[in-house]
Amino acid sequence: MRLAEFIRVNMEPILMEWEVFARTILPAARMDSLALRDHAEDILLATVRDIESAHSETQRSANARRYSDGAEDIRLNGASEEHAIGRLSSGFNLEQLVSEYRALRASVLALWRATVPQADVNDVDDVRLFHESIDQSLATAVSSYTKRVEESRDMFLAILSHDLRNPLNSIGMSAELIPRASKHDPEMTEFASQISSGVTVMSRMISDLLDYTRTRLGAGMPVERAPMDLGILCREVVAEFQSSNPDVKFTFASTGDLTGEWDSARLRQVISNLLGNAIQHGNRSAPCDLTLKGEDARVVVAMRNQGTLIPPGELTRIFDPLARGASAKEQKRNRPGSIGLGLYIARELVLAHGGAINATSSAEAGTVFTFHLPRHHPALPEIHPGASMTPT
Repeated sequence: MRLAEFIRVNMEPILMEWEVFARTILPAARMDSLALRDHAEDILLATVRDIESAHSETQRSANARRYSDGAEDIRLNGASEEHAIGRLSSGFNLEQLVSEYRALRASVLALWRATVPQADVNDVDDVRLFHESIDQSLATAVSSYTKRVEESRDMFLAILSHDLRNPLNSIGMSAELIPRASKHDPEMTEFASQISSGVTVMSRMISDLLDYTRTRLGAGMPVERAPMDLGILCREVVAEFQSSNPDVKFTFASTGDLTGEWDSARLRQVISNLLGNAIQHGNRSAPCDLTLKGEDARVVVAMRNQGTLIPPGELTRIFDPLARGASAKEQKRNRPGSIGLGLYIARELVLAHGGAINATSSAEAGTVFTFHLPRHHPALPEIHPGASMTPT
């Protein structure tokens, strides 16, 4: 009996084997038979259709090279996606989900060989097609599972960050009232100052989390453009950092026209993140140099420090969220109020302004973060009623 026909005829024994194995997994102990079988029958029927439809070598090759892209897979009727999401909701981890497919594969082949002991010339092709179909079903399930986990994680971070703001604001307001209620007792004033400092640090961390989850959920970084002078802003930020870091030397230089239409608060965040990164990773015996250059249609900003060089392999992921240096020398604690998202947020804000940012690191020039900002937001072409959208 060919493998596809065997699966269709012996669906119940195969599902019983699936159910027996699934019950050995901890989250399945409290599930009934229907829940344990879930979409197993649909997955097997889709596998049967795969085997029976692969008539030519070309089709077989296409099957072997096809991967799930996250869209609804008509060929599998969504059974793998739905199964993965159902198992996630039931408390299965990814390893347990994968083990179900391993057990299904082994059960089908063991039952088939026990029922059809005589080998056939077509068995090799049938087994190959069976493995290809199960592999694709498994890849689809894993993709669906991980995507849902990422979405849930990002949504959780967004809700957590948003809901933390109200109690944190209440703590900050109470800290402001303590000196008044204690009639400006020096000890109580010091306690209130420490609380206020902690609130400021936590507020910065929460803002970073909100910005991170906003980009992860597809909303992008909101910017409100208005005419401004980037040179004035950068001088202010450098002065603030110099005041709070007296042991670090900062230099600032600018040339050309530094005006444009940007979001002042957001660019302050970009410059602050780059300066904070320079302090964290720079050599305190060498200055942190901030340079601005006004060009015809844009302004170029460069932040340089002379700290430990970034290995070439890490430059490609330096802006990735929550990334850390791999070398021992790069393992440093985050600066106060930072959770490792500073460079990622800086990149997203520069992109939101229509600019670009990159990093270089060499013994001659040090580590340099350079970004450019177009002076004006590119205007979308005006579409007149009745006008053709097709270029001529």
